[in-house]
Amino acid sequence: EYPFHRRVSGFTSSLRTSSAETFLPTSVELANGLHRPHQKPAILRKISAAQQLSASEVVTHLGQTVVLASGTLSVLLHCEAVGNPKPTISWAKNGEEVKYNDRLLLQPDDSLQILAPVESDVGFYACNASNALGSDSVSIAVTLAGKPLIKASRATMINTESPAVTVDIGSMLKTIQKANVSINCQVAGVPEAKVTWFKNKVKLSSTHHLRDGLLLIANVSLSDQGLYSCKAANLHGEVTESSQLLVLDPPRPVPYLEDLTEVLSSAGPSTHSVLTSPSGTKLTVSPGSSALIGCAVDGHPTPNITWLYSGEPLSLQHQLLAAGRILQILNVSDFTDGEFSCLAQNEAGSLTQVMSLAIQEYRWSVDKLTACSASCGHRGLQLPRLRCLLDGAEVNASHCGETPKPSLQPITCNRRDCPSRWMVTSWSPCTRSCGGGVQTRRVTCQRLTAKGSSVPMPNEACAQVSKHPVDTQNCNRQPCVEWAASSWGQCNGPCIGPRLAVQHRQIFCQTKDGTSMSSDQCSSLPRPLSTQNCWTDVCGVHWRVSLWTVCTATCGNYGFQSRRVDCVHIRTNRPVMEHHCSWRPRPANWQRCNITPCENGTLPRRGGTGVGKKGESSQKHSTGRC
Repeated sequence: EYPFHRRVSGFTSSLRTSSAETFLPTSVELANGLHRPHQKPAILRKISAAQQLSASEVVTHLGQTVVLASGTLSVLLHCEAVGNPKPTISWAKNGEEVKYNDRLLLQPDDSLQILAPVESDVGFYACNASNALGSDSVSIAVTLAGKPLIKASRATMINTESPAVTVDIGSMLKTIQKANVSINCQVAGVPEAKVTWFKNKVKLSSTHHLRDGLLLIANVSLSDQGLYSCKAANLHGEVTESSQLLVLDPPRPVPYLEDLTEVLSSAGPSTHSVLTSPSGTKLTVSPGSSALIGCAVDGHPTPNITWLYSGEPLSLQHQLLAAGRILQILNVSDFTDGEFSCLAQNEAGSLTQVMSLAIQEYRWSVDKLTACSASCGHRGLQLPRLRCLLDGAEVNASHCGETPKPSLQPITCNRRDCPSRWMVTSWSPCTRSCGGGVQTRRVTCQRLTAKGSSVPMPNEACAQVSKHPVDTQNCNRQPCVEWAASSWGQCNGPCIGPRLAVQHRQIFCQTKDGTSMSSDQCSSLPRPLSTQNCWTDVCGVHWRVSLWTVCTATCGNYGFQSRRVDCVHIRTNRPVMEHHCSWRPRPANWQRCNITPCENGTLPRRGGTGVGKKGESSQKHSTGRC
């Protein structure tokens, strides 16, 4: 082991180089290159041991491995490059541009000097030479006490086109399928570090393409996804770096979308469904219906779906189902004929599938003339039949209510002379209203011409076609009836007012000769009254009351008094039966009186003139007695 505080006297070359770094220009070639008019940059590589100026100062060229010890005070990294135009030199550490400060110095000859190196200075330093014709880069490793070091990158690379791609370990790589992937694990260490590869923490066998710190994964598929790790180890320790490999599958169309079938099974009967396609599909629907449009695509990672209408984002009412793979249009009438498209995108690419929407229109159709209104004569007309159609099928005419109707012109038909036929007038009034009468009409034989005129014809011409119609018939054969009434009865009914009573008579139905008939036979005739009011002296009555008697008590709660109530005749002043006065309310014949508290020691006594609360009329006191 090389403790950090010990001084290292020698330096060993153990840097693994790429095929480009094995080219070492000779001094003759470099000298001749100075006279060439144009030349790409070339960096001088020296594989010999580093020159040691003193125990604390180290000077080395590219292509070496520098081992830091505790007594190292300075490290000078030389970078010599040729080219025409003169190359520009820049330095990077672990893939990031070196930020110069009071410890990291860029010398006039483009060398990089590290003063008082510390552990954080460990890493891979790259000298980059570039001009207008190209660039060249060479690395040198600076390690601590010979511990293993891996040149790692923290970049993310996405490959969607190239058939082959190479990345440094530590990078994240997303690539398309069937590409050849190389993961480079450049290590340094003294002594030389041993490299071991792992996939998802499982050691890779020697059957994999492992060469000089390079892992080759040919014809990448989804099964090759995973975390690839490179472990570098020597007697001073070990270090591991990993790269994540994600295999991309660009969006591609698939023939079936299971989610669409499930959603359609729960939708109404007026819902139509269709899948978009790269070449375009078409859906023809009726106005007011709904539609489910599916975007059947697959890919890895799962593509994001964006829906467009006529190339623009959707703004009208819609719903997205099944993670955006299904577009639900609740009412296609909100849209016009146009193109719906779904844009499927992931890191591997994009795919656009389209569907054209055609909304059928309700329209009027003029066809199928109606039957002729007459078989002959001058009035025969046919009207064109107006139908409301949707996609050639007839629907309810209300659907075409907002569409103007075409003008319909009637067509004449059957304009020819009619055969001779009997013509009849209306029946005359019946000679009697009941009991049997006679009515007549006129019957003639005529022929209607195509011009509309009627020509009289002999009866024989019509008799050949049909039988002569009757010209006389009986009428009003029902018997003649009337209401009859008996004489009014006596005016002795119940009194309904002063001197006012009711009298009755019988009403019956009979013929003119006095034969009785059922009342139904006379129901069409106004029925006479069977009752009427009448005047009678019997009903000249009224209620007569006497004075109240003396109250039975002078105080307390039990005093009452009474009076006599009689129905008497107005003229004779004699009592009559009370029902003759029932058309007016009967006055009360008793009431309570002197309802006042008695003084202490005073007993209630009979007498007094106080009046109390009236009582209800009672048959018990109708005579006025208590």
